[in-house]
Amino acid sequence: MFVKPVPSIDFNQCQPWRCEGGICAAARACPHKAFLQEKPYDFPLHDTSMCAGCGSCTSACPIRAIRML
Repeated sequence: MFVKPVPSIDFNQCQPWRCEGGICAAARACPHKAFLQEKPYDFPLHDTSMCAGCGSCTSACPIRAIRML
Protein backbone atom coordinates (compact mmCIF):
# COMPACT_ATOMS: atom_id res chain seq x y z
CA MET A 1 0.00 0.00 0.00
CA PHE A 2 1.32 3.44 -0.95
CA VAL A 3 1.24 6.14 1.70
CA LYS A 4 1.84 9.64 0.38
CA PRO A 5 4.48 11.65 2.18
CA VAL A 6 3.25 14.66 4.11
CA PRO A 7 5.18 17.66 5.40
CA SER A 8 5.95 18.11 9.05
CA ILE A 9 6.72 21.61 10.35
CA ASP A 10 9.28 21.92 13.12
CA PHE A 11 7.80 24.84 15.04
CA ASN A 12 10.96 25.13 17.16
CA GLN A 13 12.87 25.94 13.99
CA CYS A 14 10.16 27.78 11.97
CA GLN A 15 10.79 31.53 11.71
CA PRO A 16 8.14 33.16 9.49
CA TRP A 17 9.63 36.60 10.18
CA ARG A 18 12.61 35.53 8.04
CA CYS A 19 10.37 35.02 5.01
CA GLU A 20 9.62 37.94 2.70
CA GLY A 21 6.99 40.16 4.31
CA GLY A 22 6.40 37.54 7.02
CA ILE A 23 4.58 35.35 4.49
CA CYS A 24 5.70 31.74 4.77
CA ALA A 25 7.75 30.83 1.68
CA ALA A 26 6.48 27.24 1.83
CA ALA A 27 2.86 28.41 1.85
CA ARG A 28 3.60 30.66 -1.09
CA ALA A 29 5.27 27.80 -3.02
CA CYS A 30 2.59 25.16 -2.41
CA PRO A 31 0.69 24.57 -5.68
CA HIS A 32 -2.16 22.90 -3.78
CA LYS A 33 -2.74 25.66 -1.22
CA ALA A 34 -2.22 23.17 1.60
CA PHE A 35 -0.83 25.77 4.01
CA LEU A 36 -2.80 28.36 5.96
CA GLN A 37 -1.23 31.40 7.52
CA GLU A 38 -3.80 33.59 9.27
CA LYS A 39 -1.70 36.73 8.91
CA PRO A 40 1.91 37.65 8.14
CA TYR A 41 4.43 36.54 10.75
CA ASP A 42 2.07 33.86 12.16
CA PHE A 43 3.21 30.25 12.04
CA PRO A 44 1.81 28.38 9.04
CA LEU A 45 -0.54 25.44 9.50
CA HIS A 46 -0.69 22.49 7.13
CA ASP A 47 -3.89 20.87 5.82
CA THR A 48 -3.05 17.26 4.94
CA SER A 49 -6.31 16.83 3.02
CA MET A 50 -5.13 19.44 0.49
CA CYS A 51 -1.57 18.10 0.24
CA ALA A 52 -0.41 16.05 -2.75
CA GLY A 53 2.94 15.20 -1.16
CA CYS A 54 4.93 16.96 -3.89
CA GLY A 55 7.57 18.42 -1.53
CA SER A 56 7.52 21.95 -2.96
CA CYS A 57 7.25 23.29 0.57
CA THR A 58 10.43 21.60 1.79
CA SER A 59 12.59 23.13 -0.91
CA ALA A 60 10.94 26.57 -0.50
CA CYS A 61 11.52 26.90 3.25
CA PRO A 62 14.66 29.06 3.67
CA ILE A 63 15.55 27.60 7.06
CA ARG A 64 14.59 23.98 6.35
CA ALA A 65 11.92 23.81 9.06
CA ILE A 66 9.77 21.46 6.97
CA ARG A 67 10.52 17.85 6.16
CA MET A 68 8.52 15.13 4.48
CA LEU A 69 7.39 12.17 6.59
